[in-house]
Amino acid sequence: MESITTSSYAVHFNQLAYDAINAHLRATPYSKIFVLVDENTKRDCLGNFKNMVSDSSDYEILEIPSGEVNKTIETCIRLWEELSERNADRKSLLINLGGGVITDLGGFVASTFKRGIAFINVPTTLLAMVDASVGGKTGVDLGALKNQVGVINQPEMVLVISEFLKTLDQRQLKSGFAEMLKHGLIRDSGYWEVLKSNSDFSDIDRLIYTSVKIKNEVVLQDPTEQHLRKILNFGHTLGHAVESYFLENESLETLLHGEAIAIGMILEGYLSKELTGLPEADLEDIKAVFLNRYPKTKFSEADIETILSLLKFDKKNSHGDINFVLLDKIGKPVIDVKIPPKLFRSAFAYYSEA
Repeated sequence: MESITTSSYAVHFNQLAYDAINAHLRATPYSKIFVLVDENTKRDCLGNFKNMVSDSSDYEILEIPSGEVNKTIETCIRLWEELSERNADRKSLLINLGGGVITDLGGFVASTFKRGIAFINVPTTLLAMVDASVGGKTGVDLGALKNQVGVINQPEMVLVISEFLKTLDQRQLKSGFAEMLKHGLIRDSGYWEVLKSNSDFSDIDRLIYTSVKIKNEVVLQDPTEQHLRKILNFGHTLGHAVESYFLENESLETLLHGEAIAIGMILEGYLSKELTGLPEADLEDIKAVFLNRYPKTKFSEADIETILSLLKFDKKNSHGDINFVLLDKIGKPVIDVKIPPKLFRSAFAYYSEA
């Protein structure tokens, strides 16, 4: 499987990934190499990774607790302090071995420590492989508000090794699959049809490759999200608000990112029917696909009120306007759509009555 070249680095797959990092490490005299893990990737992935990488016995391990709740500036401060205590300098390398929390936070830590050290991302979840692998977005949450602090900065390379997916449960795999379904909705109706019929994650290497390729094509045309790259946010404006609401309420079970975005795509599919001409048949198709794969969530009026209040913190907002990505049809997005407030409740009603 050929590597995918972005504007400044390459995404390498499986054995080619190990070949690429070993060649890179032989050619680059890093002063120190650190590997950032959480307790899960330390247990399930670190051993295999080190067995395939040259001179890995010299690497120093940094560990943080798993989970979105730890994607905070406080975690960054602890890691900056630990890097300093271990004499990391500007010629050090940080390898981020984990899911989206590790790659987002680790990339931010590397990008800001001593004004920037090199980093390599090794995503170990399906979500991180198809989403965080391309685009250079790094950052942390501000309380329950997703990705409010960060920078766009590119890694030296990204290594996608599908063997790590064997460490995941079905819920985590489904979470990542939601982002892949999004790629079909915003860019390729044929890919959407292929994904719809895939219920057992068969041929996952080829599907991951297609999703990474789709995202890379978008980012290459708009690296700083001024226009086209905004389409990658379909389902995320309301989806992130839902995710944040469940994250900050200890009495509620936290939703995984893909589960929240699946809800967001149904809600924003409804808005698309109302505002940008998405055919009723396409909306029903979107609703059926996501409700068949992801558990339905109940929302009270109080829940909806609080979720809608979180929209004002969305990163895509400009000049006080909340900007949405909607669909004209499956595979054809429309950016920067303003939503009449009354339609938000109608969208939740559509979801609740489904």
